[in-house]
Amino acid sequence: MKFIEAFHESDNIKGIYLVKQKTSAVTKAGKPYDNIILQDRTGTIEGKIWDPNSAGIEDFEALDYVEINALVKEFNSALQLSVSRVRKAREGEYYPEDYLPVSEKNIDTMYEELISYIDSVKNPYLNRLCSSFFKDDEGFADRFKRSSAAKSVHHGFIGGLLEHTLSVTRLCEFYCKAYPLLKRDLLLSVAMLHDIGKIKELSDFPLNDYTDDGQLLGHIVMGSEMIAEKIKAIDGFPERLASEVKHCILAHHGEYEFGSPKKPALMEAMALNFADNTDAKMETFTEQLKSAASTGWLGFNKLLESNIRKTGDI
Repeated sequence: MKFIEAFHESDNIKGIYLVKQKTSAVTKAGKPYDNIILQDRTGTIEGKIWDPNSAGIEDFEALDYVEINALVKEFNSALQLSVSRVRKAREGEYYPEDYLPVSEKNIDTMYEELISYIDSVKNPYLNRLCSSFFKDDEGFADRFKRSSAAKSVHHGFIGGLLEHTLSVTRLCEFYCKAYPLLKRDLLLSVAMLHDIGKIKELSDFPLNDYTDDGQLLGHIVMGSEMIAEKIKAIDGFPERLASEVKHCILAHHGEYEFGSPKKPALMEAMALNFADNTDAKMETFTEQLKSAASTGWLGFNKLLESNIRKTGDI
């Protein structure tokens, strides 16, 4: 099996891959075709089956494992498959662990570092709040370690939510040293908690898609509700501090048009928004450059709002 990250233009591919998505469409000339997204642990790639009813194309659905014959082509600065044959793979022909994207970083090591940040929080109420999720709730901790941070935009892999959360927390630690007015205990606590609602917003792999509550409520609202529930169980938790924590969560996307119920009204909320946005965009850039088929211009990226390319050698 050749992993997707090693595909190059003009490669002839024969191997088994996971079908992440499958949709049917019609060309401008009225001919039906199938659009598929194939996945392995190194990434995803789009594929086209231009004649779904031709010989050699067996029936299959999303989340099936299929063996394909395909030619790698370049389209709009990205690699794409032109699929000529498909058959549904039989159990025993593949190892599921080869098809789930996983963080390149060690998940247990990252989690230990996150716990060390909790241990450094001196405020007893904030320490207790963070501990109630990450240290005391084994079910939450297990789900958090396995979750992605997004369906596809950035950190869309197992361990992605943890990797993103840790990066945001590190940035917030730096902000506290650069801007002494920031309340470190509050900022680091909300950095660790800001995306906990994503364990409910997105389903487990291999699907990694929005749940019904994810569509109806979103991770910001659900995360705030989860925090409010834990705060109720902490005797004497100050009301003002509880409001400040929840405000930071509700404002961490910064703008209403980005799904934020509130705009930052606290310095810590603004710092969290900047850290979250910085890590999301840097990871998006990283993933785009890693998957690029060429070193030239890669086209317009919606999240980055720019036509992008890799920096030249210095």
